Amino acid sequence: MKILISATKNMPIYEQIIKQIRDAVISGELKPGEGMPSIRVLAKDLQVSVITTKRAYEELEKEGVIEARQGKGFYVCRQNNDHMREKQIMDIENRLLDLIKESKNAGMGLDDIIGLVQMLYEEK
Repeated sequence: MKILISATKNMPIYEQIIKQIRDAVISGELKPGEGMPSIRVLAKDLQVSVITTKRAYEELEKEGVIEARQGKGFYVCRQNNDHMREKQIMDIENRLLDLIKESKNAGMGLDDIIGLVQMLYEEK
């Protein structure tokens, strides 16, 4: 799994790490029981502080995405992907609500928004 960090995103680095690992687990790219890089190795690979990767791992552990095994490192948990997918959908809904408000403030109508989403969706 390759994690890409963007300094231009309006999202803190630790949240970018969390999101990409969570997405990889949901998509099946990371399998239950699979080992994760150590905090130090991940920090070095991403060229970020150990504190940043530690915070991301702590949040993922709280969410039940990964687990720490004493003396062995971090591993992907065996979890209910339906629950994680539901959380992901809720996050998307919240971001869409913000974008809809912003679009309305810019004078866009529903047809304009739908057209823009459809165009962008087809490009990806």
